[in-house]
Amino acid sequence: QVQLVESGGGSVQAGGSLRLACPAFRYTVSNNCMGWFRQAPGKEREGVATFYIGDIIPYYADSVKGRFTISRDVAKNTVYLQMNSLKPDDTAMYYCAARRSAYRGVCWGQPADFDYWGQGTQVTVSS
Repeated sequence: QVQLVESGGGSVQAGGSLRLACPAFRYTVSNNCMGWFRQAPGKEREGVATFYIGDIIPYYADSVKGRFTISRDVAKNTVYLQMNSLKPDDTAMYYCAARRSAYRGVCWGQPADFDYWGQGTQVTVSS
């Protein structure tokens, strides 16, 4: 089965940066729909960033636009999330997610629309 393994979380002060990584196994990062979600305690899981199929411009949640950047390294078969200017409200468990490889529609969607999930990596931002 497909396996996604997030890493790179940690504790930082407001204004700091973190880079999350999501290597994929038995799944090709290139030309597939992948993204990042996050979930804070007591909150619903929410989308953070995803690639658009057939589009070079990814989608970002309004709350992270201008601060977060999703990228791919096809040689390493890994998706990244660069997070800059972190805020306490960014504190959450961050999950890497992917739609099934045969999917070629709109990438952005709800958590239930994604088929594969990592175990999560915790990001904590203090003020």
